[in-house]
Amino acid sequence: MKRHLELWGGPECTINRVRDTYQDQFERCGHYDRIDDLNLFADIGITTIRYPILWECIAPDRPGQHLWQGVDARIDRLRAHGIDVIAGLVHHGSGPSYTHLLDDDGFARGLADFAARVAERYSWINQWTPVNEPLTTARFSALYGHWYPHVRDEGAFWRALLNQIDGTRLAMQAIRRVNPAARLVQTEDLGRTFATAELREQAAFENIRRWATWDLLFGRVRRGHPLWRRMAAHGLEHRLEAIAADPCPPDIIGINHYLTSERFLDHRMQRYPAHAHGGNDGQRYADVEAIRVLEPPPPGLRGVIEEAWDRYATPIAVTEVHNGCTREEQLRWLAEAWDCAEDLRNEGVDVRAITLWSLLGSSGWNTLLTAPGIYEPGIFDVSSGTPRATALAALGTALATGAARHPLAAQPGWWRRPIRLEYPAVRRPAPAVQHRADSCRERAPMGRPLLIMGATGTLGQAFARACTLRNIPHVLTARHALDITSEASIGAALDRHDPWAVVNAAGWVRVDEAESHAARCFAANSDGPVRLARMAEERGLATLNVSSDLVFGGKAEGAYVETDAPDPRNVYGESKARMEEGLLALAGTHLIVRTAAFFSPHDEFNFAVAVARALTAGQPFEAAADQRITPTYVPHLVRVALDLLIDGEQGLWHLTNETELSWAEFAEAVADSLNLPRHLIRAVPGARLNQMAPRPSRVPLATGRGAHLPSLADALGEFARHEKRQQAVRELA
Repeated sequence: MKRHLELWGGPECTINRVRDTYQDQFERCGHYDRIDDLNLFADIGITTIRYPILWECIAPDRPGQHLWQGVDARIDRLRAHGIDVIAGLVHHGSGPSYTHLLDDDGFARGLADFAARVAERYSWINQWTPVNEPLTTARFSALYGHWYPHVRDEGAFWRALLNQIDGTRLAMQAIRRVNPAARLVQTEDLGRTFATAELREQAAFENIRRWATWDLLFGRVRRGHPLWRRMAAHGLEHRLEAIAADPCPPDIIGINHYLTSERFLDHRMQRYPAHAHGGNDGQRYADVEAIRVLEPPPPGLRGVIEEAWDRYATPIAVTEVHNGCTREEQLRWLAEAWDCAEDLRNEGVDVRAITLWSLLGSSGWNTLLTAPGIYEPGIFDVSSGTPRATALAALGTALATGAARHPLAAQPGWWRRPIRLEYPAVRRPAPAVQHRADSCRERAPMGRPLLIMGATGTLGQAFARACTLRNIPHVLTARHALDITSEASIGAALDRHDPWAVVNAAGWVRVDEAESHAARCFAANSDGPVRLARMAEERGLATLNVSSDLVFGGKAEGAYVETDAPDPRNVYGESKARMEEGLLALAGTHLIVRTAAFFSPHDEFNFAVAVARALTAGQPFEAAADQRITPTYVPHLVRVALDLLIDGEQGLWHLTNETELSWAEFAEAVADSLNLPRHLIRAVPGARLNQMAPRPSRVPLATGRGAHLPSLADALGEFARHEKRQQAVRELA
C-alpha cells in the first residue's frame, strides 16, 4: 500500500455516438481551445490525471491516419507539470465511424492497433484505460438503445461487452509490447441493487452482472460462474473460453460511484412516478435511486469499496467523484469520499486515490448524452467560456495538503439527512453490520454559521429558507439584533456569531418613497453596507450584497453587463450605485449581485403574486408597457448566489432569468403560467401608475461572467406549481 492517499483528477471526456452525431464533451466545454486549462489542473495539486487520447478523435476517418497535433501539445504540457497520465482510448464510445461495438471482427483489433500507435508515441505513459466502463457502455448502447448502435437485445448487449473486453485485452498486449511496465486501470460504475421480495431474482442478477467487466478480465467467467450460462446461451461460449484462457487482470480497480449508482426495484409501481416505471421480459416494476427510498440507507461508497476489495484483493482507486448538486453538497460528497478512503486504508484496504471528477464540469448527462442538456459545474465552472475555480478546487488542494477545509464540507450531505427520502420509506432487511451509519465520519453538528441580515424581507427569508434546505448553518438577524447603521451593533454581532461569511439582504427597498427619504435610503443602502463590509473584512470574512438594475439609466442599446458603468435615474438607484462603488474600493472578498424585478411564491408583496391574486379574484391589473426589465425568480437567485459565495467569488455579477419583458408582458406570462385570464391585464404607460421615482425605459441585465439561472419559463413553471398548491390550501381552509 502506498504511504499516502493520492489526489487524482479527470475531465469529463466522453465522445459517444447518437445516430450519426458524435457528442464530444471537450467540444462542449471548450477544452480543445484552452491548453492552459492544464496549468489550472496542476495548480490544484493532483498527482495523476485520467486524460483522453480517444480513438474517435485521433483516427476519425480511417485506420492508420492519425491527427496528433492537438493531443501532442496537451500530453507534453501534462508531462512538463510532472502529472502522471492514465490514458483513456474509448470513453463511452463505439469507436470511429468505420467500426462499432457489435463489429466482432473489427472493434477489438482496431482498438489494439490504435493503442499500439499511442503507446509508441507516448512510451512514457505507464497507466492505461483502453475502455472506460465497458459494462455501462454496453448497457446504454446495446441493451437500452440510447447510444449507437441503438440496439435493445440481450445477446447484442453481451457481444458489445465482450468486444470491449477483447479490445481491452488486445490493447494492453499491444501497449505492453512497447512498454512492459504498462498497468491497466479498469474503471466501471459500481453500485448495488436492492428490491422487494417479489423482485429478488432480478436484483440478484443485477448484483452479479455489475462485476462482469472485472470478472471477465480476471478470467473468472468460466463454467460454473453465475453469468456463464446466460452468456453462453447467446452463442458466446467459445469467446468466454478464450477470454478465461488469456485474461488481463487489472492492476488497479477503478470504482466510479454516484448517488444514483445504487438502485431499488419495487413491484408496487403505483408508489412511484411514471418515469421510474420499467421492467424485464416477465415483470413490470419501478426502478429508483435506493438512497431515495431505503431505510436505513444503502452502504454507499464504503460498501462497494469493501465488496470490491473482498472480491479481488487488488488496489482500488475511486476514479470518479462527482455530485451534480449545489456547491456545498458537492463539497460534502468529495470530503466524505476522501474520509471514507482514509478510514478504509486505516483498516487495511489498499485504496490508492480519490479522483476529482469532472474537472471542467459536464454537459447533457440529464439526457444521458442523447441531446444537449444541462451543464453541471465541476472543479471549474466553464459556463462563461473561461474556467473559474469553484470551491471544489480549494477543497481538493486542502485534501492533498492537509490544510483547513471549507466549513460547509463538515456538514452532512443531503444523502445523510431525512430530506433524502423522496418516496415512502422501505425498510431494508440486512445484517446489522450493514445498517451502521459510520460509512462516513461524524460530521460537525453546527460549525461556524452564515450570518444573514434582513429577517423581515423577501431576500433575507429566502436565503434562510435555502440554507435550511441545504443544511447550511445560519443565523438570520433583524434590525434590533444587527443595526447596519451602527458600528457598535455590527461589531457585536460579528463577534458574537463568528460567521464564516455575511449576507446583507437588508436595506431600503421602497423605490418611490426613497425620493422623499433620500438620507435614510443612503444610510441603509450605501453607508451601512460599506461599513458592514469593512468590518467583516477586518475579521477575514466575505460578504454577499444585493444591488439592482436601477443603477442603470436605460440608455444602452443592448442588455447591460457587469462592465457597464452605472447611470442611475432615481435616488434608490443612486444608493445602490454608491454601495457598489464603496464595496469595489475595498480589498476583501465582497460579492455584489445585481438583480431585477424579483418574484417569489413565498412573499405576498411581489409583482407576480399581485398579478395572481388580482386575476384570481377577477379584477383588472394595470402594468407598465413602456418599462422593460429581466424578471428574476428568487429561489433561483438565492441558489446561485450562495454557490458563488461558497466559491469565494467577488465583484459584480448579474443574476436574472435572462428574458427581457415589459412589466405588462411579464404580467401576461404570469397569467399564462397559472391559466388565468390575461385579458384582465391592462398595458398602460408607466406615468399612469403614480410612480414618484423616475424609471428607465429599458434596463435588461445579461451576464458576461457565466453564472446563468434557469430560463424564465422554468421559473414561471415552478412559481405556478407552488401557487396552485397554495391556492388549494386556501380553498380547503
